[in-house]
Amino acid sequence: MGPLTDIGVLNSNWELLIALVIGLAFGYVLESAGFSSSRKLVGNFYGYDFVVWRVFFTAAITAMIGLMYFSYLDWIDLSLIYVNQTFIGSAIAGGVIMGLGFIIGGFCPGTSACAAAIGKIDAIVFLVGVFIGIFLFGLSFPLIEDFFKSGAMGSVFVYDFLGISAGMFVFILVLFAIVSFYFTARIQRKAKPVRY
Repeated sequence: MGPLTDIGVLNSNWELLIALVIGLAFGYVLESAGFSSSRKLVGNFYGYDFVVWRVFFTAAITAMIGLMYFSYLDWIDLSLIYVNQTFIGSAIAGGVIMGLGFIIGGFCPGTSACAAAIGKIDAIVFLVGVFIGIFLFGLSFPLIEDFFKSGAMGSVFVYDFLGISAGMFVFILVLFAIVSFYFTARIQRKAKPVRY
């Protein structure tokens, strides 16, 4: 559980149980929001349903603002939060592969697990494809390792890369979210309704 274990607030023996409870709760919320429907998910790309965009963007902004306030109040030390290293080449390639998989299959890995859990055959097939892809990636990694590690930037934050303060980045992103929510709501109202 990240920093809570590192600073001694949480015993590491509880990590797996807490992760399981959080995972089950997350899956329940996804299913309750209708995210097990591939039509709802690809609606973002085809321009008729932006609920997924708004929900996940809201979650990201809420977490970002929460972390900023917690840091400001000295309730959390942001330096204890692990940030993945950035490799530009593999990030772009991975984004393209993930985006194509999302559009073609109608799921991302998380939503496919949610849909598979309620017995959706297309999601089960998608998950099988995910595991095959992971297996093939593992086998081929020695061949693509140089490309995978190309464009190494270390653990970099977007605001550092842009040369602005964290507060300014949060402000700009919240404004962007509000504007995007307004326009996607207007587009969705004009779009032909899709049955789920």
